[in-house]
Amino acid sequence: MSMEQALMKLSALLIAALLSISSAAAFAHSGGTDSKGCHRNHKTNDYHCH
Repeated sequence: MSMEQALMKLSALLIAALLSISSAAAFAHSGGTDSKGCHRNHKTNDYHCH
């Protein structure tokens, strides 16, 4: 394997790792959901579904 191929492989792995981490953070929030997949934000009194 050439040095260029190794760097391309490493770059692809780093990009995949960063996308995985940022995707998980985007969907996470505190608070449970009801049977419909919804919940109420008690600070704003907003009810929304995911």
